[in-house]
Amino acid sequence: MSCPRCAAQVRPPDLMHSDWRCDNCGEVSPFHVAEHIGPDIIESVLRQSAPTVDHMPLWCPWPLPPSWMVTGVGWAGDDRDGVKATALSCSGPEPLGGGPADLVLIAERPGVGLGTRFAGITGIDPGYLIAEAMGGTGGHSGPHAKIKVGGHPTPLWCVKSPEDRSAYVSEAKGMWLYAVAWPASAGYFLAEHVVLHDLSDGIPSELVYGAPSPYLHGRA
Repeated sequence: MSCPRCAAQVRPPDLMHSDWRCDNCGEVSPFHVAEHIGPDIIESVLRQSAPTVDHMPLWCPWPLPPSWMVTGVGWAGDDRDGVKATALSCSGPEPLGGGPADLVLIAERPGVGLGTRFAGITGIDPGYLIAEAMGGTGGHSGPHAKIKVGGHPTPLWCVKSPEDRSAYVSEAKGMWLYAVAWPASAGYFLAEHVVLHDLSDGIPSELVYGAPSPYLHGRA
């Protein structure tokens, strides 16, 4: 388990502390990444967030583009407070160059900080970045991409991130939504009429699984 905000190891609750703790970030929701991926692993993650009425979505592009596969799943939370963030990775050919590409989709409640970690941006929540992207210096700016999330048209704003990736942020089901792609040009994936399906509403039997994503497993 790691800190959702900085990836450092976390300390479990003890006699003096009731929360998981990071030496760098303080009290956090520990981030877990499943070692393998498959329908049974996804079902186990979904069961952890099932008790709450406003469950955490687990977003997945569906249908997947040709030759793309689901390559990992993670979640932030514990048995006491429940799941506060989910992450799902997909891998496939890069839309422009044809090389390997990776996409991590994150849904999280405010205050977790998992999405900003993968996006490589400062802060815990991206609200200020969305405001900057919308307003800029010359007034309102429209979204940089539009996708369908849970059956609803959803705008995405591209925010400044390290050169090795592209990061898009939005809101869906009252939670933050991040889409982070490696390499940066793989962000064009989001311009191809992407539809995100919440796997808690059903796991398609045709979903294809691949080798674990290096980004979800510690590279990012």
